[in-house]
Amino acid sequence: MTLDAARRAPGEQPGRRTTSADGIDLIKRFESLRLAPYHDDVGYPTVGYGHLLSKQKWADLSQWPVITEREADDILAQDLGRFERAVSRLVRVPLTEGQFSALVSFSFNLGSGALQASTLRRTLNRGEYHTVPTQLMRWVFAGGRKLRGLVRRREAEAILGMMWSAP
Repeated sequence: MTLDAARRAPGEQPGRRTTSADGIDLIKRFESLRLAPYHDDVGYPTVGYGHLLSKQKWADLSQWPVITEREADDILAQDLGRFERAVSRLVRVPLTEGQFSALVSFSFNLGSGALQASTLRRTLNRGEYHTVPTQLMRWVFAGGRKLRGLVRRREAEAILGMMWSAP
C-alpha cells in the first residue's frame, strides 16, 4: 500500500489534501522514532512516531509489542490521514501547503479536539491569519509545565506556515 493510499479513509477519493514532506519531517523530528512502547511526557502509552496507544495514563507497557520501523511508518501514515481529515473539516478558510501541514502537526501533537476547541481555530476561521503564531505559542504546556520541546515545535510550526496571511 502506498503512503497516500494508507492516509485515505476507505472509499475516500484521491486528491484530498495531505501533509507536505516538510510537515512530515517536522512531525518525525519532534516525535522521534521509538520502536518500544514508552510513556510520553505526561504518561500516555505511545510508540513509533508519537502514536497514542491508550488514553489510560501510565498503563502497563508490556501489553504492547515492540514494532518495526516499517510498522511505525505505516502507523504514522494512518495517523496523518486522520489528522489531515480533521484539519480539512475544521478549518474553513484557504490554507497554503505549509499552513495546512503546520496545523496537521499541531493536531497530531495535541489531538484534533484541541484544534476544534481552540481560539486558534476560531480566529483563523474568521480570517485572522496573523493571530496563528501567537495562538500556537499558547500550546507549550504539558502536565502544567512549560516544555522547551513544545516551544521549539510551535516555533517550527509557525515557520512552516510561513507568512500567516490569506493565500
